[in-house]
Amino acid sequence: MPRTYKSVVLLASSIAIVSVASSQTIQINRENKTIAISTTDEATATADIAAITIGFEIYGADSQSVTADGGKLSHAILKAIQKAGVDDKGIESSAQGVERNKEFDEKEKPEQRAKEQFVLRQSWEVSVPPSLAAETIRVAIAAGANKSGAIDWRLADKKALQAKAAENALVKAREVAARMADGLHVKLGALIYASNETPNAKLYLYRPKPGLTMYSTDSGEVSNTPAGPPLEIRPQTIREEATVYAVFAIE
Repeated sequence: MPRTYKSVVLLASSIAIVSVASSQTIQINRENKTIAISTTDEATATADIAAITIGFEIYGADSQSVTADGGKLSHAILKAIQKAGVDDKGIESSAQGVERNKEFDEKEKPEQRAKEQFVLRQSWEVSVPPSLAAETIRVAIAAGANKSGAIDWRLADKKALQAKAAENALVKAREVAARMADGLHVKLGALIYASNETPNAKLYLYRPKPGLTMYSTDSGEVSNTPAGPPLEIRPQTIREEATVYAVFAIE
């Protein structure tokens, strides 16, 4: 829950200087009494971008054969998601590589291990509107993307949400200052200074949770997804928090 810190600066005689920022100071004296408020508030918005992890993992007896099979599978997956309506500009490579397989199931027979000497992995980050996320995952898995489904929810205009959070915090600051002025039996004047700070520790964005991951069969062959409707996927809510320091004159 957003926190509110309040401080009142009332000087009856001597002149003081309150340093609010390194490049700006506020004069406080008998003729210029102030109320200083530090408030924190947030703003929320529904994510409008789904950044989906699409990838696969296959095994082969040697690096040449697994690379050849991986190339065919790679093209098939991209073709499938593009056919589903994904813009090519929304597809970015994340990782790819071939390496000798060092992890075997203890129960595997020697002939099976011989077919899994090398492993090829490839993945992409596919950014789509939330409405297209479920279908993108479905067609990718059906095409052989057996390591897919995690979603990082994002907002296209994050700066606008940050500005809204700061605006909400400033509105709260004025409301708190007005209540304090009433308690002091004085009239709240104009805002004479405000600064917006958004510490990293107070920036609440969606933290990716483990998504759907589909695996290949023990034989290394890809399992096609059964026909049917795609998964029900709903976009996350993104939150931005801002802290505002505001100084109001009092009359």
